[in-house]
Amino acid sequence: MERLLLQTKLYIPQTRVANLVPRPRLIEQLNEGLHRTPSVILISAPAGFGKTTLVSDWLHQNKVPTAWLSLDEGDNDPTRFLTYLVAALQTIAPTIGADVLAMLHSPQPPPIEAMLTVLVNDITTLPDHFTLILDDYHVIEAKAIDKALTFLLDHLPPPLHLVIATREDPPLPLARLRARDQLTELRAADLRFTPDEAATFLNEVMGLSLSAEEVTSLESRAEGWIAGLQLAALSIRGRADVAGFIKAFAGDNRYIVDYLVEEVLQRQPEPVRNFLLETSILDRLSGPLCNAVTGQGESKARLEALERGNLFVIPLDDKRHWYRYHHLFVDVLRVHLMEEQPDRVRTLHQRASEWYEQNGSAAEAIRHALAAKDFERAAYLIERAVPAMRRSRQEVTLLGWLKALPDEVIQCRPVLSVHYAGTLLQSGQLDGVEDRLRDAERWFDPMANMGEMAVVDEAEFHGLPGWIAIYHAGMALVRGDVAGTVTYARRALDLVPEADHLGRGAAAALLGLAYWTSGDLETAYQTYAEGMARVQRAGHLSDALGCAIALADIRLAQGRLREAMSIYERGLKLATEQGAPPPAVRGAADMYVGMSELLRERDDLNAATQHLLRSKELGEFAGLPQNRYRWCVAMARIRKVQGDLDGALDLLDEAERLYMGDFFPNVRPVAAWKTRVWVAQGRLGEALGWAREQGLSAQDDLSYLHEFEYITLARVLLTRYKRDRTDSPLREAIGLLERLLQAAEEGGRTGSAIEILVLQALAHQALGDISTALLPLQQALTLAEPEGYVRTFLDEGPPMAQLLREAAAREIMPDYTGRLLKVFKAEPSSSEGASPLPASPPLIEPLSQRELEVLRLFKTELSGPEIADELVIGLSTLRTHTKSIYSKLNVNSRRAAVNRAEELGLI
Repeated sequence: MERLLLQTKLYIPQTRVANLVPRPRLIEQLNEGLHRTPSVILISAPAGFGKTTLVSDWLHQNKVPTAWLSLDEGDNDPTRFLTYLVAALQTIAPTIGADVLAMLHSPQPPPIEAMLTVLVNDITTLPDHFTLILDDYHVIEAKAIDKALTFLLDHLPPPLHLVIATREDPPLPLARLRARDQLTELRAADLRFTPDEAATFLNEVMGLSLSAEEVTSLESRAEGWIAGLQLAALSIRGRADVAGFIKAFAGDNRYIVDYLVEEVLQRQPEPVRNFLLETSILDRLSGPLCNAVTGQGESKARLEALERGNLFVIPLDDKRHWYRYHHLFVDVLRVHLMEEQPDRVRTLHQRASEWYEQNGSAAEAIRHALAAKDFERAAYLIERAVPAMRRSRQEVTLLGWLKALPDEVIQCRPVLSVHYAGTLLQSGQLDGVEDRLRDAERWFDPMANMGEMAVVDEAEFHGLPGWIAIYHAGMALVRGDVAGTVTYARRALDLVPEADHLGRGAAAALLGLAYWTSGDLETAYQTYAEGMARVQRAGHLSDALGCAIALADIRLAQGRLREAMSIYERGLKLATEQGAPPPAVRGAADMYVGMSELLRERDDLNAATQHLLRSKELGEFAGLPQNRYRWCVAMARIRKVQGDLDGALDLLDEAERLYMGDFFPNVRPVAAWKTRVWVAQGRLGEALGWAREQGLSAQDDLSYLHEFEYITLARVLLTRYKRDRTDSPLREAIGLLERLLQAAEEGGRTGSAIEILVLQALAHQALGDISTALLPLQQALTLAEPEGYVRTFLDEGPPMAQLLREAAAREIMPDYTGRLLKVFKAEPSSSEGASPLPASPPLIEPLSQRELEVLRLFKTELSGPEIADELVIGLSTLRTHTKSIYSKLNVNSRRAAVNRAEELGLI
């Protein structure tokens, strides 16, 4: 049944030739739209202007390969929308979007933009152009879908021509498309029948014999509105006083529809009239369904007769099994039904719900049960449907159903209450989670008088206590209640059966995250590793790869780089094994990001960059890395090493926008990384502003969760001392570093300890006390050598080189210091503190007008994405312009580009 309903959404309407009015002027406009590359055609007009008929006629005249998707209110769930979009595209090529469908149904789908990237790449491989029709786009209200379509418009692949038919302009970047000459628009003024078209329609299509004067009068009163003319024609049939009817025919479109539908209904035989009213509750019509709803037979023949009579019945498949009423017509039919037979409406919806349940369409069965306000039945159907809905990631639709149920209905269904809580938590809607968990918990209190319980699956009910504890643990972790998380996660492990690998894996993972947040890293690692193994055993491969990222992060904090690399390598092998699903391939992209960070620390910048590029390639194939912001941070750190500090900041700005909080502790916030770049740029004011915004001071109580920020604060204080030459910042930094070192050593966080010791050495060096400086430096070198640390020392620049020379002179770890000094000598000068670039010769190739506009905005504080928005261009286009500017000016950063352009008088 679901497949049959899907086919009705993908069906290209077949308007009978006898019903068509030739409209060559509009067909020509549509054909011209196809000559744009890429091309978007917007057909925007109120109901009844023939949008769908026009597009159908155009497609059949031109035989253009076409994918068609008819939208309805249920498509506001992003997962469902994307599923149907792929299904439509697969009518062009069966393999398009296969990986996207696999991602959609994975336990942890990537963002929609990432999946659309995969879809765009699939479409790009097609050899022939085709058209995608999105019909009735006005029913879409979900901002996530508007955002997804905007992404598609910004990356429209050449083979695809997009047509959007809608009653109102969608919230899409239409102005940008107009500016690029990529948009063809047809509106109500274009779609109205001309007098000649009206005459053809009324006399030839509708079979009337009106005089030219009567046609003109009727057309002028309807103002070319096609639905109005069709309703008028149906009312005129068999009427003696045509002139009197036309004279009375006036008013706005809504009034005309109400008036004319009533006229049409009154002229129908009673059985036909009752059929129209009773079946108006249905979005789609078939003979068997209408038989069930009306309680009578012969519905198939009735539908065929209505279509032949042009009574606003539209076929939805070639075999005429499924139909729908015109939207305007059905709206008025429903009003009449409510006015004339209000007591019948509930029964009609109940019959429809029962028919859909028997025929395997849970979603439609639930929708009609809710419409009937038969909440007990709806709750029963929803409880049965929950597992499939959550597996297919349709949380938006599921939450809509659950929120439509009265509280008293949910409260007597403990299984549904727990599913409700889990869906809210998974969707990031925390309000109501604990209320629903308490509703379920009452059923396990022997002292509570709860009345009669409703349960679909008894076994699922008996397993609820473990999942209740898991969701409580998740809520505690989100609130930052580490002790509560530990308590509930341990309770879950006591309750969840040994055979339930997913439940035990979730509980162990939450427990590990709690230990990680508190800084107990070794316990966190062991517990989280157990969770990863369980999740993997349950078949949730992409979740297991997400666990690998966390385990490697923990090892990095412990200073165990080699183990972290092994974790990433094992994860990569797992993700790329033969037969791994696309979500796992996406996990491979994340493994490459982590490996890149480790290679950067080893000073293998070329390999680090190549790993990020490989991650990007995989991201374009299977969705961007699961944690996209991490890719930006990793590339920013490479840019910083290369001296491109402006480029690093642009990437960190993007990382900040991409970051989405989850259960992982945010132990290295992007804002702190940005502050470190500001320090390198000498922008002390911004760095101090960050410290004030975060409420950080050297005297604060310390916690592991904010350790990275306090180490960053120490860097800010050292930089302030160098600028102001007052003792206070330096003393504050030294005191803060001493406390940080003690905490890191007690927590076994060797990675943090190495950086803290390096900063202690630089602080004492700043005081001129080289002997004292060498003590923490020796400790840092001792901890760092076995794991192959390099950049941690090199990134500190000339002061560290001087200290290493002092250490070498005193034979402190001579082999290691020798290797580091050798790398220092090979280190190219960074853009900060280096000699000015030699004067470049005049430009061989001039900058374009657009490149000059980009250059002028480089002088502002706008980030890369903000510049792209200002110029109404895509981020990828901005990168292309930037690359060209750098090449022409022989520079490698925004600041250098601005300086060079000013030297040449270009800006």
